[in-house]
Amino acid sequence: MSKQDGSNRLVSGPEVDDTTASILHVDLDAFFASASLLARPDLAGKPVVIGHDSSRSVVTAATYEARKYGVHSAMPMARAMRLCPNAIILDPDFPLYSRLSKQVMGLLDDTSPDVERLGIDEAFVGIAGLRRLAGGANRIGPELRARITAETGLVASIGAASTKYVAKLASSRAKPDGLLVVPDDQVIPFLHPQPVSALWGVGPAQQERLARYGLHTIGDVANTAPDRLRSWFGDATGRHLADLSWGRDPRAVEEREHEKSFGHNHTFFRDVTDPVEQQGEILRLATGVGRRLRDAGVQARTVTITVRFHDFRTITRSRTLPEATDVTRVIVETAWALLEQLGQLPPVRLLGVRASSVQGAADHGLLWDDTATWGSAERAMDAVHDRFGAATVVPASMLRRERKREDTGPSGGD
Repeated sequence: MSKQDGSNRLVSGPEVDDTTASILHVDLDAFFASASLLARPDLAGKPVVIGHDSSRSVVTAATYEARKYGVHSAMPMARAMRLCPNAIILDPDFPLYSRLSKQVMGLLDDTSPDVERLGIDEAFVGIAGLRRLAGGANRIGPELRARITAETGLVASIGAASTKYVAKLASSRAKPDGLLVVPDDQVIPFLHPQPVSALWGVGPAQQERLARYGLHTIGDVANTAPDRLRSWFGDATGRHLADLSWGRDPRAVEEREHEKSFGHNHTFFRDVTDPVEQQGEILRLATGVGRRLRDAGVQARTVTITVRFHDFRTITRSRTLPEATDVTRVIVETAWALLEQLGQLPPVRLLGVRASSVQGAADHGLLWDDTATWGSAERAMDAVHDRFGAATVVPASMLRRERKREDTGPSGGD
């Protein structure tokens, strides 16, 4: 999630020349928060933070109203509440996010054959071949944004340019709920006043290094000799900075079939020593992973658990299956076995389950004789959840865990 709060929003009108804008970057605004508000329209316009109501949790997402207080993703929940004491906290709903993301990506696929998914809430769309039939960015962008809102209730911002880098930067400046087209002859005026943090790949540490050399804006980088940049930051990074500062980015839109891994973590409200409670949390996390695999139409061969102890020491354990799977029961049993192999554990602060070595879905083999039956049953449960809500049908052991949660208080964040 971006830290963008809309204060420097910049949009373009239909009169802007879009003939060179061959790439769109489509980014759903405050996606997790906006998706959660679809079920809570009464909270629209209020500072809402997605995460678990615990000082040990972290922020998953925040509405623009909360971002104006400085709240952003990955921030400790305790700090977020200090910055925005009137924030309303909602638990994340990952099955909902996955379903809405799949629906939006389907709309992008309907728009163009060239779609490169960057994550659950953003993608590049190549439109170079669509101009004759569908028009350019000034027509495709508004129509796509309107369709996303009409069919999902979500809001998207779109940047359009001739390169992926400028298109992505343009979408961030158009937030919230905007379209910004940057013609080729406006790329340099658009880029050079921006802070160096807008350079793709420049994080806080690199930003500090640039500042030590007096480089605070993209224009400062552009006006520095390339050989000096290479001597300061190394050949690869120096060339990267020089190219981006002049808007050079030769990468084409490339279709990505699916994410490389699917996982969830959970930080407990209090350190947990009870093996039954640890198994219950593994069940909950693995259920979410299985659902995301099925929604994406993929299967995974490797299951990994993450265990973080009270002293923040963290270990991982993995197992590669003979055959790929998207069946929750298989993922749960594998994760349970990995946890059991660790033996008696010190107090546990965090548990995580991840499925990786992802491939396209295929017919189930004979790894578990009843795998196909369980897979069919789980897909039936998915359909019930989509129609009536995630809490309608759940495993009995998970229901017991949710009741226990009500007795012990809130939990930490995914």
